[in-house]
Amino acid sequence: MIRDPGHYDYWPYIDRPKLTWPEGKKIAFWVAPNIENYEFEPPLNPHRRAMPRPLPDVVHYSHRDYGNRAGFWRMLEAMDQYGVRGSVSLNVATLDHHPEVIEACKERDWEFFSHGVYNTRYLYGMNEKQERAYIEDVIESISKHTGQRVIGSLTPAITHTERSIPLLAEYDFTYVCDLFHDDQPVPVNVPEGKMISMPYSVELNDFTLFNGPRVTPRQFRDIQKAFIDRLLEEADENGSVMCIPTHPFLIGRPFRLDAFAEALDYITSHKEVWVTTSREIADYYFEHHYDTAVEAITEHKKRWGQKTMGGAHDSL
Repeated sequence: MIRDPGHYDYWPYIDRPKLTWPEGKKIAFWVAPNIENYEFEPPLNPHRRAMPRPLPDVVHYSHRDYGNRAGFWRMLEAMDQYGVRGSVSLNVATLDHHPEVIEACKERDWEFFSHGVYNTRYLYGMNEKQERAYIEDVIESISKHTGQRVIGSLTPAITHTERSIPLLAEYDFTYVCDLFHDDQPVPVNVPEGKMISMPYSVELNDFTLFNGPRVTPRQFRDIQKAFIDRLLEEADENGSVMCIPTHPFLIGRPFRLDAFAEALDYITSHKEVWVTTSREIADYYFEHHYDTAVEAITEHKKRWGQKTMGGAHDSL
């Protein structure tokens, strides 16, 4: 029988302790460029196909390769224009394949967090030994090439296993982006250490919007504006997080770039918005809000007679 793994507890969005950000800011805004690498003929995974067509899938491989060749540089220019540093969701193979891209990110003090090795190699089907080796490879590779100790993770193509989150916590990761259940960071239940889920939006993601409902660039811009407008309306009651996940092979197309830039212009123009990175959000949350959130969740469980699923705050 498949059961809820209990990664997080039910905690209604209303009546929470107030979430604030540095200098009284009300909304934390970050952009997550997915800087990915796809293999021309990836190994087969019985749980998920790497490409839509029979391998080698030249069409989809080259479509994605556009991102690191052309799209990234346009996206970079737009983010520079509005003072937005990226929190890079990184396939670590890019460190070797495209050092020019990595150097441009380093020069701008961008953050790097793990998005696996290649976006065509999934965690589905891995045993614990293999998954540990994968995590250790990611930590070592990012440290070697960037000097950063990675603390965040979005599994490649969002293919985490039932053990991924506890293992990441064991290796001192402090946030994950694979959970899409809230507009605030919230504690994640892990056997050891402390971890939070970082709001990373499926709905605002360019991959979802351009490949699912196939919105126009103008609609993409308007969706981002409507999202921040609503958060700002609620901001006197409580703070929150907005994330725009991007893929350079999509957002970096000439006909889409202006819409992305206009969205950044609109969002960053609001004085209530803290333009930041996911690492800075996590660090601030742990210092100022984590313990209060744990206490509030525990109290909510006691009040409503619900058992905490297990993890770091069971002992409170």
